Amino acid sequence: MESLLVLVGLIVLAIPVTIIVLLVGQSRLRRRVETLEAQIANLPTEVVGEDLKPTPEAQPAQTPVESEDRKAGPWSPPKAESTETPADMAVSEPREPSPAVVFRRERIAALGAWLRENWFYAVSALSLALAGIFLVQYGVENGLLPPAARVAAALAFGVALIGAGEFLRRKFGDGEDSATAYLPSVFSGAGLVTLFGGILAARQLYDLICPETALIALVLVALIGLVFGWFHGPLLAAVGLIGAFAAPFLVGGASEDPTWLYGYFFVIAVLGLGVDTVRRWAWVSVLTLFGAYSACLLVVLSSPLTEPGYLTSVVALALIAIAIPVRRVWPDHAGPMIVEMLRRQNGAPWPEFPTRLAFAAVTASSVILSVHWADSAGEFWLGVCLLAGLALALMLWARDARALQDLTVLPALGLIWFVLRHGLDNGSVVRVFAETYVEAAEADYPMVITLLVALGALISVLAAWRSFGADRAKAAWAGAAALFAPVMAIALEVGWRPADVIGAYPWALHAIILGALMVVLAERFARVDGENRMRPALATLSALSCLAFACVIVLSSAALTIALVITVVVAAALDRKFILPPMSWFIWAGVFTVTVRLILDPGLDWASYAPVGEMTLVYGSATFGFFVAWLLLKPLDRPVATLMLESAAWATGGILLTLLLLRWLEGIGEVGAENSHWGAGLLSVIWLLLAYAQVQRFKLGGKLQPVRYLLAVFFAAHGVLRLGLALTELNPLLDRYADPVLGPPVLNTLAVAYLLPALAIGLSAWRIPAIPLRLKQVSYTAAGALIAVWLGLTIRHFWQGAAGMYEGNGVTQPELYTYTMTLLIIGAVLFYQSLARQSDLMRKAGLAVIGLAVAKVFLIDIAGLGGLIRVFSLLALGLALAGLAWLNRWAKLRHSPQEPEALDH
Repeated sequence: MESLLVLVGLIVLAIPVTIIVLLVGQSRLRRRVETLEAQIANLPTEVVGEDLKPTPEAQPAQTPVESEDRKAGPWSPPKAESTETPADMAVSEPREPSPAVVFRRERIAALGAWLRENWFYAVSALSLALAGIFLVQYGVENGLLPPAARVAAALAFGVALIGAGEFLRRKFGDGEDSATAYLPSVFSGAGLVTLFGGILAARQLYDLICPETALIALVLVALIGLVFGWFHGPLLAAVGLIGAFAAPFLVGGASEDPTWLYGYFFVIAVLGLGVDTVRRWAWVSVLTLFGAYSACLLVVLSSPLTEPGYLTSVVALALIAIAIPVRRVWPDHAGPMIVEMLRRQNGAPWPEFPTRLAFAAVTASSVILSVHWADSAGEFWLGVCLLAGLALALMLWARDARALQDLTVLPALGLIWFVLRHGLDNGSVVRVFAETYVEAAEADYPMVITLLVALGALISVLAAWRSFGADRAKAAWAGAAALFAPVMAIALEVGWRPADVIGAYPWALHAIILGALMVVLAERFARVDGENRMRPALATLSALSCLAFACVIVLSSAALTIALVITVVVAAALDRKFILPPMSWFIWAGVFTVTVRLILDPGLDWASYAPVGEMTLVYGSATFGFFVAWLLLKPLDRPVATLMLESAAWATGGILLTLLLLRWLEGIGEVGAENSHWGAGLLSVIWLLLAYAQVQRFKLGGKLQPVRYLLAVFFAAHGVLRLGLALTELNPLLDRYADPVLGPPVLNTLAVAYLLPALAIGLSAWRIPAIPLRLKQVSYTAAGALIAVWLGLTIRHFWQGAAGMYEGNGVTQPELYTYTMTLLIIGAVLFYQSLARQSDLMRKAGLAVIGLAVAKVFLIDIAGLGGLIRVFSLLALGLALAGLAWLNRWAKLRHSPQEPEALDH
């Protein structure tokens, strides 16, 4: 009875298939009639009147591609390579080449139109495939037949579907012009999915076969699908691939160790890529890789214990995505690289599809491996080996694939991030490394750090080997060789802190060995390249960086800064001796690093409490080193490096003098630098010098210009803030309890607080020739205002002393008279200089000062002065104005006769 029900179910299932066949036949017949009507309508009038006879033009066109779809064998050339006769090529419209862009707009539109018209084929294939799978599950639910018979029934059903598809293809055809178009693919694809489901059920549901047998059977079915895919076209390939990837999840069941499924998905991926490498449908490869990565991800999410198999499988997928599309054991991808598309110009060729497919697969695998978290030391080393192995495979195995050279950076960066992340997050292998080593004679030396550094050195050496043999991108490979090993060591330093475990000197020895390796590479590059100094310079830069890194590990804060300055000087000397322009990069980085150390870490805070001798040595060495490096590079054409060194030398020298004065005043003052007018003024000088150093670098331009603007604003804001405190809260004129003025008249802390910042601003604006005009005017104005403040406070200090600086103590008559005379003298000097230099701006400034003096005499002095002082004040004003009037008249008479002569010329 149950068997009869199954038979009835199969008959019912055949009803929609029959309806589909009838619909397809009617649709094809209607299309052929419409084609004939359109051809008749396009015929000339005299031909329409004649008896129409069957001609080749009047029959449905049969393109070479359609013919090939019906007759091509497994090893036939791709459809895109179908040839046309010269006549056809002459009259046909030029077509856009398809190898570069596979998913073009017109192809996607064509796919959408096909699905709208033929969606019932996909539904039919899905129904038939599910019928075979549910046939097994029906037997489970109802207890029909033993397990072996159930699996056999499913396999027989799958074979019957494949046989039906092959019968339809041979009997009625599978071309676009046949009534049974796509039906052979529907039946054969559903049969393949049913076979996959039956084998998986035998393994997962009933445990009838071992994993090895199941995998062999699945491989055989995949090979059958490969052959049928070549014959039946992309629809069968799509149906087979989707069904094969979905079958394990549709069958259900449980397995203690489903790791073998990764091998199954790998076989399916080989099947899909193998079909596409012959037929060149392209999208089949994309579907294959997407399905393989997705299916593997679902397996690992359901069974986390299979992570080792998952990681191995994603690397294997990347490797077959490289090899199979080009049909080469040793990949030979030609054409442009992906990275070259960043600066692609109009008309330049796109990377070939196999190149882009490999890029996508390697990117996906590298990201998966690098973000994976290893729960044990074994998983950590597996991740390291897989990432390193993928990088080495691209460097060695794919050395003939020019278009894949840039892909090596993906697993290489992934390896560095993997190591760094496990160090920062205190992974299991890091904990073992930190806890197992003790300072005892019998303790075993932990080799994990040494192994990772050695692995980085191996990749650097192989990158240098690729640079020696490369015809293009030699410098890029040399740069990779110079960077990878030091960057790996820096990642270990940041994340693992090896010096805390094995000691500073053993860890620094690793960096020194890397530096020696880079010296060897520099010598090899120099021997080969001759006058071309790019690759030797890159290796030399790496060697200097390794030595600087070793200094960072073992030296104290002060010694490290001095060592970095020495490396900058050495880089400049090497550039001067051997003409190595890339040394400017190291000099730029060195100046930046030393400046950060002088200002931020350990910075000005360290300079405020460190011994004066040590502080002087550090800042003096930096100033002297920058100056020497500037002298070495001055004869060479190094605008960036020379400007960086010059501005850094000026700023560092000014900071050194400021710090020395600050420390001296702290020794004799009553309060610290933070709470005094002179301390605020000196700190403002430091920040203002740094701001003008950035202003001097404005003329370099480039992409870092916004950063220079931000730094200049940041430093200037700090300087203005400190200067504002010196002028307001900490000003002894405005605060009775402010720190008193130290020193004798004129030569006291008022000059330190106000005159010194004015000189720093004015001299910096004068020294920088390329300073913006508006900024120069603002700088001169600010400097003049500060000088005026200093002069007024100095006069008050001269007459009142340190104790009488507060403005509440009033103003004495000699002090008031001195202000007037000072204004008159300043105005007279400005007025005279305006006449001598014929400067209208200076003349107006002089008149403004003189007018201020006049207003002061009549509004303040007459009321505030008495006796002879009042008389002398008015007398001085009158004589000064008379003298200025005579000077003005003399200047006009002297220059007026020359004006007509100048006009005559």
